[in-house]
Amino acid sequence: MSERLQPVRGTQDLLPAAMRRFRAVTETSRRIAERFGYEEIATPIFEFSEVFSRPIGETTDIVMKEMYSFADKSGEKLSLRPENTAGVVRAVMTNGLTQSLPLRLFYHGPMFRYERPQKGRFRQFHQIGIELIGVKEPQGDVEAISLGAEILDALGVLKRTVLELNTLGDGESRGAYRDALVKFYKDHHHKLSEDSRHRLERNPLRILDSKDEGDKRINAQAPPFAGFLTPASRDFYAAVKRGLDDLGISYTENPRLVRGLDYYCHTAFEFTTTDLGAQGTVLAGGRYDGLMGVMGGPETPGVGWAGGIERLALMIAEPPPAPRPIALIPIGAEGEALALKLAFELRRAGFAVDLAYSGNLQKRMRRADKIKARAAVILGEDELKRGSAAIRDLDSGNQTETPLAGLKDRLAAFRS
Repeated sequence: MSERLQPVRGTQDLLPAAMRRFRAVTETSRRIAERFGYEEIATPIFEFSEVFSRPIGETTDIVMKEMYSFADKSGEKLSLRPENTAGVVRAVMTNGLTQSLPLRLFYHGPMFRYERPQKGRFRQFHQIGIELIGVKEPQGDVEAISLGAEILDALGVLKRTVLELNTLGDGESRGAYRDALVKFYKDHHHKLSEDSRHRLERNPLRILDSKDEGDKRINAQAPPFAGFLTPASRDFYAAVKRGLDDLGISYTENPRLVRGLDYYCHTAFEFTTTDLGAQGTVLAGGRYDGLMGVMGGPETPGVGWAGGIERLALMIAEPPPAPRPIALIPIGAEGEALALKLAFELRRAGFAVDLAYSGNLQKRMRRADKIKARAAVILGEDELKRGSAAIRDLDSGNQTETPLAGLKDRLAAFRS
């Protein structure tokens, strides 16, 4: 096959079996989110590039290396969304929803980043996510985390994850810690990886999250953030932990868990697993009180998270298969004419129905076996003369004849 007819590297076709897993993740997540009062929102998959570059930062790896950006025919610079929080916040601002706070919003859909594909990591990937906008209290963080935990539990994967928790403090705390980190890393500048040397000028907190082994050894000696927290930041973090304790949600504190962008503050968290190798984060988020202000809107608190559908789909149990259909098998012109009308009526009545449009009896019965049909309705010439149809139980092989007028009632026994 021509290389051009292959999927683009880092993308995948979601065939029916994979889509069952995707659907299980999204539908379960939506159902649980609705219990928490979250309403679904959908934003465009591409936005003006500024929607992402302004809050994320022109010099970050995401904007410089990972975003799919292009100019449209009018010369406008557009980008496929690398994440959805900025798009949701933009939608809140654009549609005047800041007058209706607090907002509880749920979303799911594709995101795009130019990254090296790995197991559970794609260039077109899919996320579920929530945003709680307009709640400044630590109880909002507890709600967001508990909703994530509840979804993971409903998917049957919570016990295979660990909730890692940290505080990023307020602006004053972060400023003081940033200065201390810059001073510390400059003393180790020659030992840092190339990426971390670049981050030192832009986002020194991101060095703490480096996967480079040399950086990890240096980070082990870095000053802890706890020593730079203001009293208000300590109280906020304590309230979050107290709320999680009250709900029985266990967590592990990870002082190296960071978010490098200035609009993040206070709580940062990740649900991680060892089941997926290197791609261990399945759901992550935090508080972003400064985001809307950076985007040109009113200063508005917010907290949220996003979860990787591909990664969660790899972890969940095999979802139930599609309902086993009823196979309609017409024989002769009269049967063919009746089958189409009968299939329509049975589908309207709630039955899954398969109707093949060609082939003899033997060929159609083989198809019924192949698609794992529960029963076959044979519309033969002799049966139709009597105003009836033959029904064959494809599990037991038993065959009976039933009047067409009572066919729906008789087939109820085979409804999946």
